[in-house]
Amino acid sequence: MKKLKITPIKNGTVIDHITPGFAVKVLHVLKIPESTSSVVSVVMNVKSKIGKKDIVKVENRELDTKEVDKIALIAPKATINIIRDFEVVEKHKVQLPEEIVGIVKCSNPTCISNAREPVKSRFLLVGDDPPCIKCYYCERETEDIAERII
Repeated sequence: MKKLKITPIKNGTVIDHITPGFAVKVLHVLKIPESTSSVVSVVMNVKSKIGKKDIVKVENRELDTKEVDKIALIAPKATINIIRDFEVVEKHKVQLPEEIVGIVKCSNPTCISNAREPVKSRFLLVGDDPPCIKCYYCERETEDIAERII
């Protein structure tokens, strides 16, 4: 017998195929609950065809490109589903950007991007599974990307 654990949403975004245990990090980078008063549903460790996954549903909100890039850094296999009138109108997999600007803070405290200079942080993608990025300025690789997202 098939039983729904979370009800469908009328309008909003469903982030599916999040790495198990990373839904909370996705909420953090989307600044939820501070950024929304909408209903947010989180399901963790759901069985799927390829093992386990997390899912986040945010009613009445569609993500912008910068938010999708942040999610890609945390959950590179995630899919974004845009829901309108209970129907999926758009579905795409996140893609890791080759260059990440102004999204992640460098872990090197003496990096020029952390100084009082008007320089945005800039990283280059050096590995994608798991995501690995390197600072353009000081070349330090960032270990826990989710903790460094601005």
